[in-house]
Amino acid sequence: MPEHAPTLQLIGVAVLAVAAVVWAVVLMRLLRRAGRRTVVRRSTVPLPALPSQTRVGPSRESVELTPAEQDAFAGLVRHLANG
Repeated sequence: MPEHAPTLQLIGVAVLAVAAVVWAVVLMRLLRRAGRRTVVRRSTVPLPALPSQTRVGPSRESVELTPAEQDAFAGLVRHLANG
């Protein structure tokens, strides 16, 4: 036991270590259990508790680019792709 560390500090470290181990074990069990459920329950039926989504916003808009704008955009993409 280090002489410069108070007893309460050593107890705190031990408690935190035990809590971390317990947390890791619980997390692993939950992930394993969730993994089994997702393998068994792969269906394309939507969840009954969620309402269906409706589109209420404005319609999508698109604008034709001029050849100069298309070239500028292609140059920008090449510049960003090169880093």
